[in-house]
Amino acid sequence: MRRGRASAILLGGGAALLLSLLWMPVLQPGASRLLLLPRALLSMASGSPPSQPSQASGSGYVPGSVSAAFVTCPNEKVAKEIARAVVEKHLAACVNLIPKITSIYEWKGKIEEDSEVLMMIKTQSSLVPALTDFVRSVHPYEVAEVIALPVEQGNIPYLNWVRQVTVISDSSTVQP
Repeated sequence: MRRGRASAILLGGGAALLLSLLWMPVLQPGASRLLLLPRALLSMASGSPPSQPSQASGSGYVPGSVSAAFVTCPNEKVAKEIARAVVEKHLAACVNLIPKITSIYEWKGKIEEDSEVLMMIKTQSSLVPALTDFVRSVHPYEVAEVIALPVEQGNIPYLNWVRQVTVISDSSTVQP
């Protein structure tokens, strides 16, 4: 996208769960998504926050402690530069680049269509604000898209690896 896109969004609580159920069906098997839907809707309707996740039995993984963040870039060169930087700075364990996506959006009153590269970034949920700040500081768009969804379940050794790799020491600071 040539301009910047007005979608620097962090989703939380029931809205993130509902969006992940509707938008990212490949992240969870179909049956388990349907079982979670009533809980998400009830939580959103009641206005109360969803119950705090508990550690999966014996796994050491706390559901939602890892997030998948999504960032769109104008081309592969920009995406690779940002991907390498967030991994080097331990803001991400892994970044997948998905080329040749088409984005259709409204920007400044006009419908636009652009070819972009989608970055799928795996990180600790607690690092999403720092990841967002860093991306915004180096991204060429006026308004960079940075959205993140919590990972409720997955391959426990992989999720634990994401958490281990993305540990930032107290003495280090994240600079562009």
